[in-house]
Amino acid sequence: MVKVVYEVVEHDGGWAYKFNNVFSETFPSHEAARAAAERAAAEQRVPGRTEAIQFEDGQGNWREETASGSDRPATEVVDKKTP
Repeated sequence: MVKVVYEVVEHDGGWAYKFNNVFSETFPSHEAARAAAERAAAEQRVPGRTEAIQFEDGQGNWREETASGSDRPATEVVDKKTP
């Protein structure tokens, strides 16, 4: 199973959460960024519909496959707040 980990970090004069080195918007407080990360993590776990999807792979080839709506990742929010 895939695991998505959101990190709450200081960023751009405030706080943000990030995944795979991509930052969210900047929040004015650590608490606001953590709450946003918790919401994002919860949304990742919500099942959806099973659908056919098309995507371009890393070699530039278009692929089609069926994405199961119940195949959702595990999620976690971790704090990088310094004491």
